[in-house]
Amino acid sequence: MISQWCKSRGLELLDPAHYVNDDVVTAADRDHFISLLEKVSSSVSEQKEAAKELRLLTKRMPSFRALFGESQDAIPQLLNPLSQGESLSDTQLELQEDLITTLLNLSIHDNNKKLVAETPMVIPLLMDALRTGTIETRSNAAAALFTLSAIDSNKALIGKSGALKPLIDLLEEGHPSSVKDVASAIFNLCIIHENKARAVRDGAVRVIVNKIVNRMYVDELLAILAMLSSHQKALEEMGELGAVPCLLNIIRESSCGRNKENCIAILYTICFNDRTKWKELREEEKTYGTISELAKSGTSRAKRKANGILERLNRAVNLTHTA
Repeated sequence: MISQWCKSRGLELLDPAHYVNDDVVTAADRDHFISLLEKVSSSVSEQKEAAKELRLLTKRMPSFRALFGESQDAIPQLLNPLSQGESLSDTQLELQEDLITTLLNLSIHDNNKKLVAETPMVIPLLMDALRTGTIETRSNAAAALFTLSAIDSNKALIGKSGALKPLIDLLEEGHPSSVKDVASAIFNLCIIHENKARAVRDGAVRVIVNKIVNRMYVDELLAILAMLSSHQKALEEMGELGAVPCLLNIIRESSCGRNKENCIAILYTICFNDRTKWKELREEEKTYGTISELAKSGTSRAKRKANGILERLNRAVNLTHTA
């Protein structure tokens, strides 16, 4: 996932041995870095010029990403123009895009992740960018949250800050260029249980099920839905929103083994928590043999879940005959 994401953003994910020279910070680099940060707090024209250069340098040079980790003040200095709390003009939207993208670039550096997330202004400004920026800014803000959420302590911090709600809102808007970054961020954040509860409370299940029903971004969203299916309230919402027939349709129609696996795993959890859904599964199996087919041809996990459902269906039939 990280390799694909870096490739789509034009970033090279090289073996550290390949860019040893790029990691060497010269005195000239450090002086130039300090000069650019001073310009970011200067006049509007100098701000724009410095922000564009920092964006470029942090994309191309690991050494410039590392420089941000050497000072507690570097990140606040970088983001100072965005901390005024004013509505953004077109010029400021461009500046916001460059600064948020710089923040994304320097977050790729593993040693920066904790420092970036724990800088008090960072997560609120990323949340603002998710709501108010250009579509590229919003995508890059989501990508930054995804990158930062590689660390468990950051997952908890980002979740507590309320970042899931603007991510879910952006997912609902469904801009093609932002969906993968947003979905990756939501998925990563929901690895920890408390963020699953927050995502459910903030409306993730409704947004995701509606998109899947309309066959939009099915691959990415089924993975999140499978993750959320360990939460009781999420299961109840899935049942109410008509997820069962939709998931059965995807198993029948899809050629993707991973999607089938996620669908049957979700169905298994829904049905073992809500007895009223067994009738739909029984009718599906009787009409199409969908679950039996998956029990023969699915991934090992899909086969296990499908067989679990079939055993339950057969047991119910046997009990009925006995009665």
